[in-house]
Amino acid sequence: MHLSPKFLVLFGVLLLVLAGSHFFLWHRLGRAPQWGPRVQRAIGILLTLLGLSIPAGLALGRFADDTLGRGVAALGYTWMGLLFYFMVGLAGVDVATLGLRVGRKALGLGRIAPDRKVFLARAVAGALTAGVLLVGGVGIVTANGTPNVQTVEVTLDGLPPALDGFTIVQLSDLHVGPTIRRERVQALVAQTNALHPDLIALTGDFVDGSVASLRDQVAPLADLKATHGTYFVTGNHETYSGANQWLDEFRRLGLHTLRNERVWIGNRDAGFDLAGVDDPSSFQAEGRGADVALALRGHDPRNAVVLLSHQPTVIDQAAKHAVGLMLSGHTHGGQIWPFGFLVGLQQPYMQGLHRRGNTWLYVSRGVGYWGPPMRLGAPPEVTRIVLRASSKPG
Repeated sequence: MHLSPKFLVLFGVLLLVLAGSHFFLWHRLGRAPQWGPRVQRAIGILLTLLGLSIPAGLALGRFADDTLGRGVAALGYTWMGLLFYFMVGLAGVDVATLGLRVGRKALGLGRIAPDRKVFLARAVAGALTAGVLLVGGVGIVTANGTPNVQTVEVTLDGLPPALDGFTIVQLSDLHVGPTIRRERVQALVAQTNALHPDLIALTGDFVDGSVASLRDQVAPLADLKATHGTYFVTGNHETYSGANQWLDEFRRLGLHTLRNERVWIGNRDAGFDLAGVDDPSSFQAEGRGADVALALRGHDPRNAVVLLSHQPTVIDQAAKHAVGLMLSGHTHGGQIWPFGFLVGLQQPYMQGLHRRGNTWLYVSRGVGYWGPPMRLGAPPEVTRIVLRASSKPG
């Protein structure tokens, strides 16, 4: 397997960040004077093993599709999420400590006695650990629960009255891989089919791994049923996993793939254009990137357009070309609070229904997760889009 210099640099940076984070956590919680040498040593060993589980899990979960590899990946990804919350919690402790110091100084209070400091340090460490485990547990239960069905009505200019009430079920960001397996896919397919959709839209990031390792895990997608079929566009994780090979496999399963192209949905008398674009990341790998102009080439502007794009950043192109509705995912709704604030620096919208010019955009939180098997403040969703015909002439 060839590893590019860019990948090696990024992996090296990741290792440095992980090493720094674990040393900081050990320094703040494990090396503190409230613990004796034996406890400090035990905490250090535990943090070292947990730290190693993250890069080991990233590697084994992707290239060793067996029970051991998936187990290490599950441990590493879970610890990744808990580590994030330890860092957030310690930042909160630092802010509270600074406020306490300033307050005591303003009130003219003396220093805290050494024995009192030890008691407070132990209390803070215990409370922080308990809080992180509680938050992590809630996140794990939420991420692995049955997705909510979110119903949204959108009025489209140019949609024929005969198609008023047309339903699209959108599924996004499933991330089948070391911790999301065939059973989860089967349950999602059953939940989707129970909604009796007119059309199913899969807006990317369905896999984290090669076709050879995950073919059997995604096979239940062949059982998706909709009157007008199931349509798929690539996400950035398909690009990482071999987009061309996955597109061939999805077509073998009976899914229709859209690569900067459009199809007519309906019949000669009543229908609309369904278009789909590649993920922007594919420009550097196995595609042209997201090209809305190419996807809509030959489109009659009197007809309504629904566009599938994995990333919400394509909304500017969509609005420029008067797309009626764009369906996206990618953000996971932030997945674990407060990580969403960082996602918001790169994406224009995090979740839900938005308007840009004359174009509606719906951003799904997705049905799976990436990395930590946790969701906090962003539960998984299956989106049921109900199209409504406008009273305006088409």
